[in-house]
Amino acid sequence: MTHEEHEVVRTVAFPFPGNRFPGNLGAVVQRTVADGVLPALTVVHDTDGDWLVGDGVNDPNLPDACAVHCIARLVEADPSLAETATLPSGYAAYRDGPGQPWVVEPFSYEDTDAPG
Repeated sequence: MTHEEHEVVRTVAFPFPGNRFPGNLGAVVQRTVADGVLPALTVVHDTDGDWLVGDGVNDPNLPDACAVHCIARLVEADPSLAETATLPSGYAAYRDGPGQPWVVEPFSYEDTDAPG
């Protein structure tokens, strides 16, 4: 499959047509996942409409731990990620390993739960 070059965008109207990730939708992706070193074990669709994909092991907040990457390209490498394209805003999907089922739960950033 070939990809047309697209401008990477932060948000796309949701739900996605055909329940598939648009080819130009960018996500914040841990480098370990983007580089194929570790599998994606966490997918977050936050309340701002942003998508985040992590390895579930390493700290994504470390400098240079993440990069913007087209989520559709990740799906090419791991088709099971396509199952998360219907994840509502404010939810995350987790799994224990490749090929394991995704478990969907409400998501919020820990530091935003505090009043004030």
